[in-house]
Amino acid sequence: MQHRPLGPTGLYVSELCLGTMTFGAESDETDSHAILDAYRDAGGTFVDTADVYTRGASEEIIGRWLARSGARDEVVLATKVRLPMVDRPGPNDEGLSRRYLTRAVEASLRRLGVDHVDLLQTHAWDPATPVEETLEALDDLVTSGKVRYLGVSNVTGWQLERMLTTARFEGLAPIVSLQPQYSLLERGLELELGPLCVDAGVGMLPWSPLGGGWLTGKYHRDARPSGATRLGEDPDRGVEAYDLRNTEQTWQVVDALAEVAEAHDATMSQVALRWVTDRPAVASTILGVRTVRQLEDNLGAVGLVLDEDARARLDDVSAPVVPGYPYAFVDDVTAPRRALLGE
Repeated sequence: MQHRPLGPTGLYVSELCLGTMTFGAESDETDSHAILDAYRDAGGTFVDTADVYTRGASEEIIGRWLARSGARDEVVLATKVRLPMVDRPGPNDEGLSRRYLTRAVEASLRRLGVDHVDLLQTHAWDPATPVEETLEALDDLVTSGKVRYLGVSNVTGWQLERMLTTARFEGLAPIVSLQPQYSLLERGLELELGPLCVDAGVGMLPWSPLGGGWLTGKYHRDARPSGATRLGEDPDRGVEAYDLRNTEQTWQVVDALAEVAEAHDATMSQVALRWVTDRPAVASTILGVRTVRQLEDNLGAVGLVLDEDARARLDDVSAPVVPGYPYAFVDDVTAPRRALLGE
């Protein structure tokens, strides 16, 4: 497995990251440890979790695996904070205030059984806290040695730019990574976030690269999902809900993906993962698996090479619709200058 620098840092991460949202929920501890073992054996070194994954159980499971395996020094360990850990949170039970950030990180360190995490990510924007307060608190966590690097997740272009610029001009620890939703079915970030990450040197860590299972080939035009699949168990599952994704463009992408996979003697999952992993600014793609078997299939993306025609076809069939002003206007006006760059 190849390793890439995490954005503008000297920290290298494996090109496929093991996401652990399933740990403690869809995967019990025995299965979770087996997944971690298999991922490590395959050369994976980057593990991503969050304090809210199964109410902290994911972090606890990882912590016990680290203690059992002795793999702490091999693993780049990432977690996220921001979202509430209780059903009915009060005003100070979530967010990115200095108070909540400090408390949340201390709790994550206890659950993980470590004295620091390599990457701490804010799980979402907090409109109720001044960005300066958040960045100063994050800087203190880096200075204290409890955190090595900082990243963000689920933000807009202006929010990321605001954090990058404020940190730079205030002399605070920089934001080095962005964890966004990104796949052949969700390319909206290419309007602003993607170009911003390229320009600023921020490393992207795509989540849901298989579109919640849509890009694996398990769903079909003529039948609603059923059985032991994520949409079969919960058709209204968030951003990948069946009624949201059941569109003609989705099926065109799925059909093209199936044909490219057959031509490359690969599975649809492997091709979809390879496509997103090779996009500009991507440092590592986050895998979300429930079983060792799923992990083994996903790991088949390592070393897969998509030919130019395959990439062009997937790019074309999944191209996002450019919205109105200013995007369409800017796209039209800048076309001649972008042509000079070969774009």
